[in-house]
Amino acid sequence: MTADFDAVSLIDVSRHFGRRRAIARLSLTARAGDILGLLGPNGAGKSTLIGLLATLVAPTSGEVRFGDQPARALGAVLRRRLGLLAHELHLYPELSARQNLRFFGELYGVGAGRVEAALARAGLEERGDDDVSGFSRGMRQRLALERALLHDPKLILLDEPFTGLDQASTAALVERLRDRQRAGCVIVLATHDLDVAEGLLSRAIYLKDGRMVGSDSGSRNLADRYRSAIQS
Repeated sequence: MTADFDAVSLIDVSRHFGRRRAIARLSLTARAGDILGLLGPNGAGKSTLIGLLATLVAPTSGEVRFGDQPARALGAVLRRRLGLLAHELHLYPELSARQNLRFFGELYGVGAGRVEAALARAGLEERGDDDVSGFSRGMRQRLALERALLHDPKLILLDEPFTGLDQASTAALVERLRDRQRAGCVIVLATHDLDVAEGLLSRAIYLKDGRMVGSDSGSRNLADRYRSAIQS
C-alpha cells in the first residue's frame, strides 16, 4: 500500500475530550503548494487540529482524508509521508544533536549524508556532538525542525515553529518553508506570530472555541483580518 496524495482534507470533523469540545464540525482542505496558517487565540483548537492531521488524534466524528483515501485505511504507511514539529519538540536531551538526527534518520532509512546536511541547515555543525540538554530553546527548535523534515515528508505540520528563534533563524525558516512549498509539499502551521506569517501564508484559517470563524487568502493586513474574524 502507498500513501500518495496531493491534498489533505478534514470533512465535518469534531473532536471532544470528555465533555470539552476542542474542534466542532470543521471542514477544510490543504493542497500541494499550500502554506495554510491556523490562527486563533489560546484554546482555539489549533494544536488539536495539528494532531488530527498528524493522525495522532482520532476524530470523534467526521473524517480525515489524504487524497481520496481515509486516514484510517492507510495506517502506519501514512506516517512516513508526514513531518511534525509539535510544541513539545520530542528530542532526546541525553543524546547529541547528531545522534538525535541519526536515530530518526534510521527510522526512515535516511543516510548519514542527509543527517550532516540537516545539521548544517540548523547551524549546528560545531555543536553536533554536544548533548541537546545544553542547547538553548532556539537551538533545539532548529534541530527539531530539521528532524521533522529529514525524510522529505509530503505533509509538513508545524505547531508554533518560530518559538525561540532569532531574526536570522526566523528568516532562514521562512525560506526553508518556501522551498518546500515550491517542491509541492502541503504545509500547515499554527502560529501567533502574525508579523512573520504575513507574506508567507497562501491561506489563513481563523479558529475560535474550536470552530472555524473565517478563511481567506492574500498576504496583506493579516493582523487586521485576524482581529476582524476573531471579534465577529
